[in-house]
Amino acid sequence: MADDYKPPALPAPFTNTRPAPELLTQGAEAHLYKTVSLDPSIPAALKIRPFKPYRHPILDRRLTRQRIIQEARCLAKLVREGVSVPGVLALDWEGQGGDEGGWGGAWLMMEWIDGPVVRVVLEKWEAWMKKNASSLDSAQLQHEEARVKDLLRRIGKTLGALHKAGVVHGDLTTSNLMLRTPPQVSDCGPTGVSMEGEIVLIDFGLASQSMQDEDRAVDLYVLERAIGSTHPRSEPLMEEMVHGYRESHRGATSTLKRLEDVRMRGRKRSMIG
Repeated sequence: MADDYKPPALPAPFTNTRPAPELLTQGAEAHLYKTVSLDPSIPAALKIRPFKPYRHPILDRRLTRQRIIQEARCLAKLVREGVSVPGVLALDWEGQGGDEGGWGGAWLMMEWIDGPVVRVVLEKWEAWMKKNASSLDSAQLQHEEARVKDLLRRIGKTLGALHKAGVVHGDLTTSNLMLRTPPQVSDCGPTGVSMEGEIVLIDFGLASQSMQDEDRAVDLYVLERAIGSTHPRSEPLMEEMVHGYRESHRGATSTLKRLEDVRMRGRKRSMIG
């Protein structure tokens, strides 16, 4: 049972944090907590990569160190380049090794992003549209589609800024995109779902630095497939994301040409099985 799961003990700096860090998600590679920074009034996100008991301790420490440092380096570079990602607040790549009886792993503390995940925004919008679309006139339908198109175009521009900075995400889904909540929300439409706010990229655990069109195209393709499988009503509007990406930087055209090849390979794999 998931409710019976007990995560490993927190690393030493956070055992006396008040309020105690709150576990938000637990994945195969990392646990994400909401905590506070040095100032208790400032929230922060804490990502812990726990010790893997099934791996040799020396190998586990080496892999964990490489991955957490790579993630921090990518975030720091993107912040310098003006890309919307969480800022790095603190980092411990050594941790306390599981072979020494400690909690194991390493941790990364980041800026807390206040706002909804894009996946949730689109799910709520699509659920409302499925229930109410038949009662909307053409002007209302166009307005709602325009809101989603604008959101996808902004996502495309943000991805373009990411790739222009020389970083590929490696795991682009709508769960790894957030909307930073603006001070005032002016247009929720009849759906009650706001799509306003700055697009923020999160979870760079699989990120790497690359300027290759192939890597960039695969990044875009992964997001396209994710939207197609989880947001069917939004999928027909995906070309707006491509438009936003094309406008974002000079190298976008060659990446989008490579994207066509990646799509073709993906279709062949789907046919072969």
